[in-house]
Amino acid sequence: MAGDSRVHMDHDMEIGVTPKEQVKKLPKHLREAQIPTDRTHLISDPVKKPRQRYVQKDGKCNVHHGNVQETYRYLSDLFTTLVDLRWRLSFFIFTLVYVVNWLFFGFLWWLIALIRGDLLHADEEGWTPCVENLNSFVSAFLFSIETETTIGYGYRVITEKCPEGIILLLVQAILGSIVNAMMVGCMFVKISQPKNRAETLMFSHKAVISVRDSKMCLMFRVGDLRNSHIVEASIRAKLIRSQQTKEGEFIPLNQTDINIGFDTGDDRLFLVSPLIISHEINEKSPFWEMSRAQMEKEQFEIVVILEGMVEATGMTCQARSSYLDSEVLWGYRFTPVLSLEKGFYEVDYNNFHDIYETNTPTCSSKELSARLKESPLLPHLPLLSPDLRQHTDPFSSQTTQDEWEKDDEKPAETNNGSANRLEENP
Repeated sequence: MAGDSRVHMDHDMEIGVTPKEQVKKLPKHLREAQIPTDRTHLISDPVKKPRQRYVQKDGKCNVHHGNVQETYRYLSDLFTTLVDLRWRLSFFIFTLVYVVNWLFFGFLWWLIALIRGDLLHADEEGWTPCVENLNSFVSAFLFSIETETTIGYGYRVITEKCPEGIILLLVQAILGSIVNAMMVGCMFVKISQPKNRAETLMFSHKAVISVRDSKMCLMFRVGDLRNSHIVEASIRAKLIRSQQTKEGEFIPLNQTDINIGFDTGDDRLFLVSPLIISHEINEKSPFWEMSRAQMEKEQFEIVVILEGMVEATGMTCQARSSYLDSEVLWGYRFTPVLSLEKGFYEVDYNNFHDIYETNTPTCSSKELSARLKESPLLPHLPLLSPDLRQHTDPFSSQTTQDEWEKDDEKPAETNNGSANRLEENP
């Protein structure tokens, strides 16, 4: 025993690890501190830099447009430009447009009164002004507001002996209606934008990779918090990563489609309760040749887009989210959230983001598919959880190993060994 312990101590000294006896004698702060040695620096992997998000978790695109010289293009679609403005700018422009419009027509009413001489002869008897009780610019401004907003206090009225005032009244009524339609329409569209509906559409914080039906799958979960459902809901996913072509061209942020059921119709969702969206990692998948070790070295981002029509308004709604390479966890599954109660199904959103670890091969899907073709028997592959493998693994006990050896001695009964044993029992 003493010789064995000395051998272990010598072995620890060779690989640069402090022996246990010496660790106990060290102070507590030195025993708990992890002091890297030169050897650990050599064998450790380089630290992967965090990737800048292309799409934020809340769906906002992290892209800023700079050096845009053709700014006149924004004015060609003025309505959309006004709708896309921030709320404080929208309120400022909304107020500014109305005030400028009232001031402009108030100035025209004051100019007509000045040219006709109404401001000088307003107090004379027998004088018929263009607008009664209009004797200053302030009163002209108030008359402009009353005319355009159709308030009609009855104190200032236009007379029938002023043709230029009648024409100006018609022009202000028409232009005022156009201004009202544009500004009120912008505010209505801005308030009822379907992006607010997307706030109640949830995506799981993490995406997971595990085995489903002997196939590696990339999965994430989506849910809707409202009782009013999304009609004609569909989902798609994009892989964002840099790529270099065979000719040497570098393509930053190259977008690749991730098939999540487009060919089978699984991308069209009935989103009444939370659903787990699955992407089968097959030959057409960009993750086909990625093992767990290779995926930890890769830098990529998965952007998921959920689209549909709002049931209450009929407007198209889009919700987005993304998963960085560090947010894709290998060997996990989602915790169930749906339970059967008395007369209804209940969704527990406290477990919406919860995951649990499961036994998953660390090889790539390509290697897993090759192994399944070579050895189609499931117990030969590390696909089951540890508890189940204790009962199904043929090499977990001596008894099962002897049974398999007996089956190997009888090649003719390999496929029907269990059936033959049942026939032998009385």
